[in-house]
Amino acid sequence: MNELDITFAEIAKIIEDAHNNAYRKVNEELILMYQRVGRFLSEKAKETNYGDGYIDSLANYIQKQFPGIRGFNRRGLYRMRQFYETYVGNENVSPLVTQLSWTNHLLIMSGSKSNEEREFYMRLAIKERYSKRQLERQMDSGYYERYMLSKSKLLPEPLQSQQNPFLDQYVVEFLDLPDTFHENDFRKALVKGMRDFILELGKDFTFVGEEYPIQVGGEDYRIDLLFFHRSLHCLVAMELKVGKFKPEYVSKMDFYLEGLDRQIRKPDENPSVGLLLCASKDDEVVEYAMSRTLSPMMVAQYQLQLPDKNILRKKLQELASFPEIEETTGGSDNA
Repeated sequence: MNELDITFAEIAKIIEDAHNNAYRKVNEELILMYQRVGRFLSEKAKETNYGDGYIDSLANYIQKQFPGIRGFNRRGLYRMRQFYETYVGNENVSPLVTQLSWTNHLLIMSGSKSNEEREFYMRLAIKERYSKRQLERQMDSGYYERYMLSKSKLLPEPLQSQQNPFLDQYVVEFLDLPDTFHENDFRKALVKGMRDFILELGKDFTFVGEEYPIQVGGEDYRIDLLFFHRSLHCLVAMELKVGKFKPEYVSKMDFYLEGLDRQIRKPDENPSVGLLLCASKDDEVVEYAMSRTLSPMMVAQYQLQLPDKNILRKKLQELASFPEIEETTGGSDNA
């Protein structure tokens, strides 16, 4: 890139930043307006002369005053009232509401069953900068329930003091796989659908390569998928298994992580982390297999179809009923 191109790129960055700032400001004013309208309607609802016809009359009046304005019909006004009443007095979410689009707010309000779940998706959507499609997919996949269930799992010691970026179960419904497939097919399908896979993993994951080579003792070994995690500031080795978890997988991952740390890891990076992604696993077998390993490693299972959210919610309710883990499942401040 020559000097002139660099100058042009700087101008383009100024324009892009100004455009993004303007969009955020417009969105902020829009959300605050909906909130104020919602507050007005909520307060009017407490008056004795308030009836169902009030909303209809107000919608008609607004249409006459502002012809062509969208969102201020009967349904839209009820949503604004619901929006205000949902978050009024909630200091945790007050700084968040203007950072989300109205469309994403509607998805979260209609698809969440608790204040904790709503706050979780608000924080997640802001952090990951989800579009409507991306947020909808995460909610359909029961991401909140899967995340909260994963928090109850015993983490490797190097990760216990940090926010765990890994899930106990990953949903990869976007893969176009035959009824019978091998690990090679699984790997290639994930690479082909990497954009959707990164959505499932989290945008802090950066894809480095597939069948990543390391050489030890004159022999070549290949890691199925290699990522770099920006928040953990480390390499993440992923091994794919189309069958049930086996204890011997742990020693192989230990070997790969040692190879990465000795040969690939940079001096300012943290020790590499491993993720074994299996079709199924027995938690007791996993605990036994990993009880003596010092490597930061997680074992997760994958699912090829969207899960039944009612089943996930039932599992989460059962988990939350145990006093010793109540604190783990009681909120989403770390989301």
